[in-house]
Amino acid sequence: MSDPDAPYTLDDVSVVMGTYNEEAAIGTVLQDIADVTDDRADVVCVDGSSDRTPEIAREHGARVIEQEPLGYGVAVRAALYAAETPVVVTTDCDDTYPMERIPEFLEYVNDGYDVVSGDRLYWGADEMPAVNRLGNAAFAALTSLLVGNRVHDTTTGMRAYRREVVEDIDWTQNTGLSAELLIRPLCRGYDVIEVPIEYDDRLGETKLDPLSGGAEILGSIVKVCTEERLL
Repeated sequence: MSDPDAPYTLDDVSVVMGTYNEEAAIGTVLQDIADVTDDRADVVCVDGSSDRTPEIAREHGARVIEQEPLGYGVAVRAALYAAETPVVVTTDCDDTYPMERIPEFLEYVNDGYDVVSGDRLYWGADEMPAVNRLGNAAFAALTSLLVGNRVHDTTTGMRAYRREVVEDIDWTQNTGLSAELLIRPLCRGYDVIEVPIEYDDRLGETKLDPLSGGAEILGSIVKVCTEERLL
């Protein structure tokens, strides 16, 4: 019988992502995950691609769930719910996030944190387009004001969650899901820590328009914060 008080290991981790036409990067990301976890972590990709992304993902051992392309949040939420391990790590599939930090995120969970959030802006995120940096700084300032806690990076795609957090909250946003995944746990008293991470230039073309996408994220931040205050 396993010890319920034993720390989680890499066998207890799932890495999940929504994928959409990322054949230029997905193989690199999955290989990095395999290398840093000794191929022990489960990987779940929810995919709506028209290119070779799902085939490449399966070649690297990922579990691929194919669906119609309905947006970032729909895919990531499905991937979160498909994970079956005690610890779930989210990431993007464009090779911007440092997969080598997964063991460190797991250590923070073992130290008692419910959510470990990668802070891309701590070191400046020089590889991020200037308009994105400005927008993300504005999102963080607004979120900090609305939730009453200092937030540095509201929309990072790399976080680790205890499975209970994923299952206990009703996630509703699409483009703004990355913000919701931080705001609701903060508002509900979960132990959240932001950890500085490196951020690299993406492989392949971005799918998010900075203006329309930014407006949707802004709306999600206001909506989710308002809902949480009314709970």
